[in-house]
Formats: sequence, structure tokens, C-alpha cells
Amino acid sequence: MESEIGLERVSRDINTLASFLGMRDVPALSRDALVARYGFEQADVMALFGGSILAGGDVLADAMHTGVARTYVIVGGAGHTTETFRARVRELCPELEFADDATEAQIFSAYLSHAHGLEADFLETRSTNCGNNITYLRDLLAEKGISCKSLILSQDATMQRRMVAEVEKEMPRVLPIAFATYAASVVVRDGELAFDHSPLGMWNMRRYLTLLMGEIPRLTDDENGYGPCGQGFLAHVDIPNEVRAAWERLLTRYPWSMRKADPRYAG
Repeated sequence: MESEIGLERVSRDINTLASFLGMRDVPALSRDALVARYGFEQADVMALFGGSILAGGDVLADAMHTGVARTYVIVGGAGHTTETFRARVRELCPELEFADDATEAQIFSAYLSHAHGLEADFLETRSTNCGNNITYLRDLLAEKGISCKSLILSQDATMQRRMVAEVEKEMPRVLPIAFATYAASVVVRDGELAFDHSPLGMWNMRRYLTLLMGEIPRLTDDENGYGPCGQGFLAHVDIPNEVRAAWERLLTRYPWSMRKADPRYAG
């Protein structure tokens, strides 16, 4: 069994990555919170992205009930998390009906309707990665004539910061408002790593760690990253020293945790 002290260090490092990546620019998706931070009570658009766990559907429903945006969009085709997502949703909601090849946006739409009786204004179903999540969303809004000067972005906490950097690159005139679909801390319980609470559809610990770990190289603005000095997919992101140090310690301890990009979903 791993020592309690060693696991406490691991849990702190995981939470350091999670806090950095899982951006929330407001404490809650409410009109009061938007007014306090930005001076307006409604954003032009809110987009839920299909890379999220199923809890994202509840976040979107709460936002719609609160009326924090004028237009609501669910974005997501089929990418590297989709098959896992389909299986997890069937496990959690066996009564939910969707096609075997349903996109992430279609699955979230079915859940939103079934669980909350709500329907998003638009679905974007072609995108396969964070990059074209944003470019296809941008194109969809233009096609539909939707003015978008402010955009609430709700993505899985592991990918939220990258989503904001995509918007800064591809939609520079738009104000991005980040609200990750969950905020879960890792604790040590009974000698094992565990979540302080488990949002609906939460990843298992191993998957969660690989998602977190894979983000730091992507966000690093060097020749191997996705920023301006690398592939040019993102605006520049500054990675704090404490985040880098936590990532390096975790990589040393769990060398299997580095998630590589899947070329099938590049584009």
C-alpha cells in the first residue's frame, strides 16, 4: 500500500492541475454573478461542449432556467472521448434513447430533454476536437445570424482552459466566460485516492489523471505544444511554476499518465 503521506502529495498535485485547468470565471452561472463580474446579466451565447461528463447537461439546464444567455448551443461530434461517453451514459441512464453512432451533442440533447424537458437552440455535430469545436461553433453562429460578443464556455474541467485559449485565438473579438462543468477535489480516503464528491458521469481516477496530464504539454507554448510557438491552435497560455512542478512530479510517479493526441480526430 502506498504511504498516506505520499498520496497526500499526489492529491495536492492533482488538485493543483485541476484548479489551473478547470477555470470558472464566476462563482455561479447566475445573472447576479455576471453583473458583479462583467456588468451585464446575460451573455449573448452559452455553449456546452461534448467533451464533458454528463453533469454538463445539468449545468446547462440550470443556466437555461436562470437565463444567463440569449442563445444556447451544444457542441460536439465524435472525438476521442465519445465511445467512452456513450457507454457511460447508457450505464447511467439506461432509459435514454439515442443512436449507436450518436454525436456527443445529440446525446447531451437527448439527456437535456429527458431529464429537464429543455431543448438547446442549436446543435453543432461535426466537430471532433477542441479546435474545431470553436471554429464550427463560430461558423454556426455566423450562419444563423447570432451576434456573439460574449460567450459562456462550459467544458469538462480538464479541458476548460484550453477551450478559452481556442476562443482567444479564433474569436478574438468575443469575451470568453469560462465555467467548467464541475469542480471535484481529490482526497485520500481509506488509503486510496478518491473524489470528495462524484459529479454525474465522473471519470474514474486513472482516466481523470490522464486527461489532466495531457493538457499541460498541449498548453505549453513551445515547438511541441498547441500555442503560437508550436501548432498555432491556441492563444498563448502562461503556465505557473507550481503547476509545472506538480505535473513533473506526477509524471515521474505515473509515467503512463501522458495522454497523446489521437490523429483520427485531428482536423
